[in-house]
This record gives sequence, structure tokens and C-alpha cells, in this order.
Amino acid sequence: MDAGADFERPADLGSQDGLAPAGGSLRGEREAGEDTGPHGEERAVSRLWHITLCVSGAETPLKEVRRGLEQLAHDHPFLLTSRYAKDHAEIRYWEEARDLHDAAAVALRLWGEHRSTAKLPPWEIVGLEVIDRETYHQRIAEGYGPPPATPVGVHPF
Repeated sequence: MDAGADFERPADLGSQDGLAPAGGSLRGEREAGEDTGPHGEERAVSRLWHITLCVSGAETPLKEVRRGLEQLAHDHPFLLTSRYAKDHAEIRYWEEARDLHDAAAVALRLWGEHRSTAKLPPWEIVGLEVIDRETYHQRIAEGYGPPPATPVGVHPF
């Protein structure tokens, strides 16, 4: 089964991460041991992961880069923000997955799987950061996290 295929999506929105407050609870979040499969076996609990994906390649007209990123945002509703230039882009979003490996695997497939449908440039992935929600909020609280993803959307660097 693909990562995230059987998870409920968060319904509450917060200010810093587009989700519920750090100490709050998301609808659909489960505590360990609370979720069981159809035969009573315990299933893995999903977690939220903040993804930063960096891509780079040959110069491409800015209009084409922007249009592709806007289509990607439409196709991938949990995209928070994208920043772009003629030869590189950064995409930030939340992924729901069982563990870091699943979240990273989904992130590493994102650009390639959407390249033709969103008409993205043929750039390669040059960077990937995957951190859990707690670490994201800790960084923000300590003042060294990524800038808040506001305004949400597609913006030039």
C-alpha cells in the first residue's frame, strides 16, 4: 500500500503550519494502540511530516515554471508554498505517512510523477528535508525554523 493511502486528512487549520496548533489534536490523528485493522491487529499510526523539496536544472522561462508549479499545487492540495527562479525551485508541504521513510519516498516521487501532467521543467531533485511536526514547531519556537509558509501559494524567490 502506498504511504498515506488510508489516512484521514486534517480538517482543522492553524496559522504557522496550515494545521491545528502544535499542542492541539487533529481530527484523524490517532494515539498508539487506538487504531486496529479489520481483524483486530494494530495498524501503524500516521504522522505529519514537513517536506522541503529543492529542484534545479537548465534555465526555463519564469512563466512556464510558475504555470507548472501552480498546476502542481492544484494537483497536490497539501502544497503550502513554492518559490521559484529560472533554474531552481523549492516546494514546501505537509505529508501524512507512517514514518520518515514513507514520507521521503513520496516526496522523492512527487516531481517526476507530476512532471508531465503539470508540465514541470525537466529538473532534478537536488535537496530534500523531511522533519516531523514536533521538530518543525520546535524550530519555529526557537526562532531558527523556515519562514512561515505565508502567503501560501507560488511565488518568485
